[in-house]
Amino acid sequence: MKKIVLYVLLFSAPFAVHAQFDKLKDSVVQFYGIVMTADSLKGIPAVSIAIKGQNRGTISNDQGVFSIAVFKGDKLEFTSIGYKPKLVEIPRDLQGNQYSILSLLVADTLYLPATIIKPRPTREQFERDFVNTKVDDDDIEIARKNTDATTRRLLARTLPADAREASNYYLKQSAGRYYYQGQAPPQNIFNPLAWADFIKAWKRGDFKNNN
Repeated sequence: MKKIVLYVLLFSAPFAVHAQFDKLKDSVVQFYGIVMTADSLKGIPAVSIAIKGQNRGTISNDQGVFSIAVFKGDKLEFTSIGYKPKLVEIPRDLQGNQYSILSLLVADTLYLPATIIKPRPTREQFERDFVNTKVDDDDIEIARKNTDATTRRLLARTLPADAREASNYYLKQSAGRYYYQGQAPPQNIFNPLAWADFIKAWKRGDFKNNN
């Protein structure tokens, strides 16, 4: 009995696959046509034709002609800048595997508020306003100001030490303490080199009160 069932399944499998293939083949439609303006009947190039719900589509050529493979029941949206979008649905009961249309897109007119442009009363007033108009700095000017030597010196005095500088200072202090562990550290007051550096700093004015 099992062998009979197995033989029936083996012989019926090709027919089932063939039936599914015929069903899929019958549902595929070659959708083509031309997209034109509704007022002048001119072909619209680069019109986006997308299948809704899928990441597939195509665009029209320079004459507005397009062609794409779709399924029966698919909805396609025609969009183009300056025109109102249009939705086209492929009939589910379509006879055959080809479907062609002539799609007319209506211009999407957008009205902007009126703007009145007036000239300056005199040439002298125009020159005065042109010179005194403040223009915001662009990225290059901002970068140039931030890399100025004076700005960098001010930032170096006010910015706190970063993690690397702080860790280096801590390690240097710790190394000094460990080096003189068990003995008194030397006093720079008796060091002639330290006195020479102090005198040079005094002459430079490092100890003057800036306030």
